[in-house]
Amino acid sequence: MKSSPTYIASYEDAVAFLDARIGAGIKPGLERIFGLLEYLGDPQTTIPVIHVAGTNGKSTTVGMVGALLSGLDLRVGTFVSPHLHHVEERYAINSTPIDRDQFVQAVADVAPFCDIYEDASGEKVSYFELTTAIAFQLFAAEGLDVAVVEVGLGGRWDATNVVDAAVSVVTGISLDHQAVLGSTIAEIAAEKVAILKDGGTLVTGPMPAAADGAATAQVSQTSAQWYRFGDDFDVEGLERVPTGWLVDVRGLHEVYTDLRLNLHGRHQTAHLATAVAVTEVFLDRELPGDLIIAAVESIRAPGRSEVVFHEPLVLIDGAHNEEGLDGLATTMSQEFPAISAWTLVIGVRGDRDPEPMIRALGEGIVRVIACAPDDPQALGTDVVSAAAARVVGDDNVSVADTVADALKAAIEGAEKHEGIVVAGSLYVAGEARTALGLAPP
Repeated sequence: MKSSPTYIASYEDAVAFLDARIGAGIKPGLERIFGLLEYLGDPQTTIPVIHVAGTNGKSTTVGMVGALLSGLDLRVGTFVSPHLHHVEERYAINSTPIDRDQFVQAVADVAPFCDIYEDASGEKVSYFELTTAIAFQLFAAEGLDVAVVEVGLGGRWDATNVVDAAVSVVTGISLDHQAVLGSTIAEIAAEKVAILKDGGTLVTGPMPAAADGAATAQVSQTSAQWYRFGDDFDVEGLERVPTGWLVDVRGLHEVYTDLRLNLHGRHQTAHLATAVAVTEVFLDRELPGDLIIAAVESIRAPGRSEVVFHEPLVLIDGAHNEEGLDGLATTMSQEFPAISAWTLVIGVRGDRDPEPMIRALGEGIVRVIACAPDDPQALGTDVVSAAAARVVGDDNVSVADTVADALKAAIEGAEKHEGIVVAGSLYVAGEARTALGLAPP
């Protein structure tokens, strides 16, 4: 039994309080998060929540919905994971991440209750459970109009699944985290659509046919309303422009034309259509045309098909699963046709096979630099480089000690009309951005 609760007096204290729980790993079950939130007065019940699950595109869709609602003069909180650089980036109010002072106060508000709960229950709260509790407490304390919350993993047993959401969202379904979520699309879909509660509303982005049965069953079981990409809303017009896409979206209430989305990757336009539909459902009306144009133009998605350097071209994407890597491959070939060859800087987490990841990016990959991010679960560079050699040959593979070293070597070795793509993990994406001076202070 602790003699007194933890005192959080500095940013270092706040980060250390969270980091002390990293070893707790993934803990299925909702009893700990419900228990901690009860000690906090159940802040998750105090404001409306839009709850976003899906295999890919969750953070981007959360950011898009946040931007659209912020453009309507609502006070909007967003919670995403993981972070690229600093943990406080997970929390934003009206699309602006909270600062360090706000983060310290948010952790200080939760820390003593976490200590008391852990002492009383004998259970240690996980890192993600604690970051989730901090989000709900922060948003409640700020008195926001709505929170847009990203699921961490799956849905059914995720720590965020303690809300009775105003709108539940599934951005899409593909194979990922099979050891936890199931080995088939249908099994994974069932875990993700389990965020839908009785009498709720579900909005889904592009979904494979194999996911339909699970979604239909959950909608029927909960007597919910379901709006589907392609049927109820869609991308109707699309034009590629230098900074991304000019998009026409058919929403649920209106058609919105000439939306300038400054993101690379055609798949991002489907996320935009989903975000528009979600926003319409939440407000139960069409969106003002002038405000939506400005809001869409403001959307950014760091580390997602992000061009960070032009000579040579450097493209950073946290893609790490089949669907994400396929989307990145399409972006590379479709939006950068002048690039004749690519050097891949790649680091991979321990539960993934690097070889199919590299192959997914296509024959344009002619060189690979293997690295390992500062991640306890990172695969060794020997494993990644051996996999790369089976794809591009031994002579075209090298190893770097850090992501920064790998990126430096790639830039120095790039020839005219060649590009560099950084992928394999959001940890790698974050470290690459830091190496280029793009991380916030």
